[in-house]
Amino acid sequence: MSENAKAAPARIGNVLHPVPDVDAAVRFYSTALGLETKFVDGDRYAALDAGGTTLALAGPAEDVTGGVPAASFKVPDVGAAVAAIVERGGSVVRQPERGPHEVRAVARDPWGNTVVLYGPR
Repeated sequence: MSENAKAAPARIGNVLHPVPDVDAAVRFYSTALGLETKFVDGDRYAALDAGGTTLALAGPAEDVTGGVPAASFKVPDVGAAVAAIVERGGSVVRQPERGPHEVRAVARDPWGNTVVLYGPR
């Protein structure tokens, strides 16, 4: 990992939940759990405030995990974070790619848990 990545540890930026209908999911989490909407990008994505953690509702166009909920880690260098995961026994599901708002990749830890890595473009 780069020196910059060592100086700035990863943090959980959101918990990603793939959903087939973003609008319906926003209504559900808003009414069932009282979560407030922070941001909506049409039928692609919505961010809800879950008390200091963001619940990220990803529609089909933004579902990078293949329907699997995952913690999303904000990192300063996505490529370096992917390399560090692989060096330590993890695997790559999706190589870093430029998304509409950031660079992102999907990996698995050595135990098969899916994680999303994202950072600046």
